[in-house]
Amino acid sequence: MSNSLVSGNGVRHNWTKEEISSVYERPLLSLVLDAADVHRRTHIFGEVQISSLLSIKTGGCSEDCAYCPQAARYHTSVKVHALMKTEEVVQAAENAKAGGASRFCMGAAWREVRDNSDFDRVIDMVKAVNGLDMEVCCTLGMLTPHQAERLAEAGLYAYNHNIDTSEEHYSEVITTRTYGDRLNTLSNVRKAGISVCSGGIIGLGETNADRIGMLLTLANLPQHPESVPINVLVPVAGTPLADNDRVPFDDLVRMIATARIVMPESAVRLSAGRLELSIAEQAMCFMAGANSIFAGDKLLTTPNPEYNADMEMFGILGLKPKAAFADGYPKKQEKAMQHEPC
Repeated sequence: MSNSLVSGNGVRHNWTKEEISSVYERPLLSLVLDAADVHRRTHIFGEVQISSLLSIKTGGCSEDCAYCPQAARYHTSVKVHALMKTEEVVQAAENAKAGGASRFCMGAAWREVRDNSDFDRVIDMVKAVNGLDMEVCCTLGMLTPHQAERLAEAGLYAYNHNIDTSEEHYSEVITTRTYGDRLNTLSNVRKAGISVCSGGIIGLGETNADRIGMLLTLANLPQHPESVPINVLVPVAGTPLADNDRVPFDDLVRMIATARIVMPESAVRLSAGRLELSIAEQAMCFMAGANSIFAGDKLLTTPNPEYNADMEMFGILGLKPKAAFADGYPKKQEKAMQHEPC
């Protein structure tokens, strides 16, 4: 790999597939060392953002995402639950903050947001959690520009909408919406001034070329996502991907390190699949550039390490939690302030 690919802060939006491939395919230790070098130049090494994720509306989704136990068409152990009450969500956010989380993410199993009383209640939830001095994130499916603006005005800090995989492999995993639909929502979020959280999942039956293609799409957006989750498939009985093989650990490290190099200023989140990793394996992920995790006992509907275990790991590795809003308020906050009455 040319030194020019990792020199300076390395923020580029014109990567080629060949360049990213040359990064991804480096000998593993050399790749990790390069990624660690980039990470030290662009972030506070050893500082990790802790996020908590709550499923505020579970199951019954009309999508056919082959990995998801919340799809109504699959027979899984996930039970359908209606949208939670605002006070229940606020209590969960308070508990998450007490456990060390600086960001609180709310997920609803919807194909898209609809302009109805449920969305009005989500707006109330965003306002309430925002009042706890936490970064508020939502993942609600597809958004229109107007809906994104409403969330921004309510104080939403970030919106998660993963692209999942490469454009070429996407239709093998999901047929109920297109890759373009995903990118349109990201554009609507960005235009509203909300920070973008978008990554993908490995273990969906994709090739290395697909993984590189996914990173290429994200790295060549006009502005890199502020947060890039790298998820490992957690196979769930009843879904089409239930029998997929477990992703080798070195594949996860390669994805994290490559994401760190091609999107140097983004937070790279070690997400689904972390429960299967030892402390030593997680340490290598942090060395490779991961600087964000989900904490708590669940990731929507799949198991996740608990807070106490994570705090013990932080102590062993010398990691420290990142404070809320450490990166500054997104543009939406400036925009909202400009429209406030005197």
